Amino acid sequence: MTDTPSPEHRTGPIARRTPVRSTYRLQLRPDALTFADARAIAEYLQQLGISHLYLSPVMTAMPGSAHGYDVTDPTTVSAALGGPGGLKALADEVRGRGMGLIVDLVPNHVGVGDPRRNPWWWDVLRNGKNSKFAHFFDIDWSPGNGAGGRLALPVLHSENDPAALTVDRSGPDPVLALRDLRFPIAPGTDGENALRIHDRQHYRLVSWKAGICSYRRFLAVSELAAIRQEEPAVFDLTHRELAAWCEHDLIDGVRVDHPDGLAYPAAYLAKLRRLIGPQRLLLVERVLGRHEPLDATLPVDGTTGYEALAEVGGIFVDPAGENALTELSRRMSGHGSDAAWMADTEHRIKRAVAERLLVPEVRRLVGAVKRDAAVNGFDSAAISDMALTNATIEVLSHMPVYRTDYAPLSGVLSTVVAEVQQRNRELTAPLSVLVRALAAGGEAARRMHQVGGAVAAKAVDDTMFYQASRLVSLQEMGGDPGRFGRSVLEFHLANAERAVRCPATMTTLSTHDTKRGEDVRARITVLSQVADSWAKAVGAWLELAPAPDGPTANFLLQNMFGVWPVDGRRPATVPRFRERLHLFAEKAVREAGLRSSWEEPDVDFEAEVHRWLDTVIDGPVGAELGELATRLAPHAWSDSLGQKLLQLCGPGIPDVYQGCELWEDSLVDPDNRRPVDFGHRLAMLQSLTGTPELENSGAAKMWIVAYALWLRRERPDCFVGGSYTPLFGSGDRSEHLVGYARGRSGEAPQVIVAATRYSVALAEGGWADTVLDLPSGTWTDRLTGHTFTGRTRLEKLFARLPVALLVR
Repeated sequence: MTDTPSPEHRTGPIARRTPVRSTYRLQLRPDALTFADARAIAEYLQQLGISHLYLSPVMTAMPGSAHGYDVTDPTTVSAALGGPGGLKALADEVRGRGMGLIVDLVPNHVGVGDPRRNPWWWDVLRNGKNSKFAHFFDIDWSPGNGAGGRLALPVLHSENDPAALTVDRSGPDPVLALRDLRFPIAPGTDGENALRIHDRQHYRLVSWKAGICSYRRFLAVSELAAIRQEEPAVFDLTHRELAAWCEHDLIDGVRVDHPDGLAYPAAYLAKLRRLIGPQRLLLVERVLGRHEPLDATLPVDGTTGYEALAEVGGIFVDPAGENALTELSRRMSGHGSDAAWMADTEHRIKRAVAERLLVPEVRRLVGAVKRDAAVNGFDSAAISDMALTNATIEVLSHMPVYRTDYAPLSGVLSTVVAEVQQRNRELTAPLSVLVRALAAGGEAARRMHQVGGAVAAKAVDDTMFYQASRLVSLQEMGGDPGRFGRSVLEFHLANAERAVRCPATMTTLSTHDTKRGEDVRARITVLSQVADSWAKAVGAWLELAPAPDGPTANFLLQNMFGVWPVDGRRPATVPRFRERLHLFAEKAVREAGLRSSWEEPDVDFEAEVHRWLDTVIDGPVGAELGELATRLAPHAWSDSLGQKLLQLCGPGIPDVYQGCELWEDSLVDPDNRRPVDFGHRLAMLQSLTGTPELENSGAAKMWIVAYALWLRRERPDCFVGGSYTPLFGSGDRSEHLVGYARGRSGEAPQVIVAATRYSVALAEGGWADTVLDLPSGTWTDRLTGHTFTGRTRLEKLFARLPVALLVR
């Protein structure tokens, strides 16, 4: 199976910049995928039909980093990945093949977990406020910062840790040593006693449980310190390499990580757009709230695609299964994981996050509120800090979006404040202080937005999505699990709007941040079609293998069903399968925070969970779970192909996450960042000569990925900037069809995409009399070679595969 462009696209001088038609996300890592490794697979990705490699962060990061988001030096390309020469060679390689590069930019924070690795941070620790890098970081040096005006570093595990401090004199300069960490000693403060030396430093080591941290962090991660892109010097230095890449035309676009953490994201993005120019792709990682539009005034091409993920996956959820799965959740967890529970729980968890995990950020925000309100005549003695903190947290916990300072969200903050006052009249006085401060438009307003995003991310994505268990495939970045799926009508309107408003936005089904890979979600979603039998099976299984906790069991059983091997192998024989499940279970129960947590792990409860997991894997429950997964696997594969083809041919620029051109069984990170066997994929791509069977190898998925990407390359005007027309079948089974047409703007459609959904019911009665009326002309299915005209019976259209890619 080959569809390689003509030789002039592969050799010779660097060609002009290639329009971005599709991207392939690569998770670079020093031990598995360097720039040189990426060069080696460029030919494979070219043959697959990819136009651009989409690289994870490439700047110098913590040694051994498997993700690159813990950047320690934003001014240098990672030597461990191949350095600037390696990046240049990769750019030349792909450009010579008529392809290009998209890079992932991390402007919000840098890694400080090992101070020795970050020269800016080391200098600040050594020289304090006098460091030339002190203003790069968002540090509170005030006497009331909880550390006596020093820089608080929450690294101590216990109160006894300071006794373990020693002086390490093995290097050119003496340093304080604590376990494997090292901290600088300021000039003139050395001595014999480590504790006394520590007391003379610009920093203070504190317990991570103390709720003291005098620098702004990424969310609640103390190892990542936020930097101040609003400072021109910071922007210029951290974007120096990016400017050089643009000057030498090495890249075709940028993906911006977590812009919501910045002080002024809109201003930052405007500055970034000026730097990269008007023609390069600019995408932002944003988790949009319910009904939140992307700010059309931002100079960006779109988002990284979480909203498209929710829309595509949602139409495969069978609403007929809602009642049974809601009742199962209620029986197992004490709640239905429905919209009402979600709304109440979101508020409760947001309060808990603000009161426990983000104590330093909230304390600093309240201090800014008092200062900014004082400018408008507020007497700080009139309202207690406790009352003001409570009012601020209550507003933060009711925010429906990450932050409200984007243009389309005008009025949202005032509505939230009014609703909080209506529910809590006793908060009127402190709310008036908060309003005074926010109206000033200064530090308090800025921090309100930054803290609000952190509260939302930690509460919803990192906590609530591990507590809910009605249908866990809905608990995804940008998702709304309270809604049991999406309608096809809603799907079509969202696509039509995307085609017009954001034709070059990214769409995706899997990322390095998704809770489950796309094929795992697709298989779990099939449970909505067999909800009654699943609920009965769960009840029987828990009698055979009683679980330590109902909510945990309901959550984990769905995820186990999603990844269970269906190729005839027993789980015990699958490499790392057991280990991966145990690691996922530990992370899940700690993120949920119901019986254990990262801050205070309940080792006894976790041990019970691990024993139960082994009982399930090795016993009769595992055997029955495997039988069910195998029986339903064809339906899961059908849904996987359907959602993939709908994504690849829909409006926007589709991203293929590394390895996802075949079936994949990834769970949450770091599981979804495992190395990919590209040699196997290349061999499979080159060996395919005819329409594959729908079976366990994943060849059918690679077949539709390649043909869809080749078609985008062949007829690019039909996709980015092309038209979008919903198609509907007629007949008794028409609700099982999802279809649309694409074409050049203003012209008749040239491409028709059709997919099957709810295939379990079709297995019994088939498509019956259901038909699709094709537009005039003869249409050939690129996936099978079959041709169709006029009124087409769906049983013929889908005779070979559950999807079709028709070309006029």
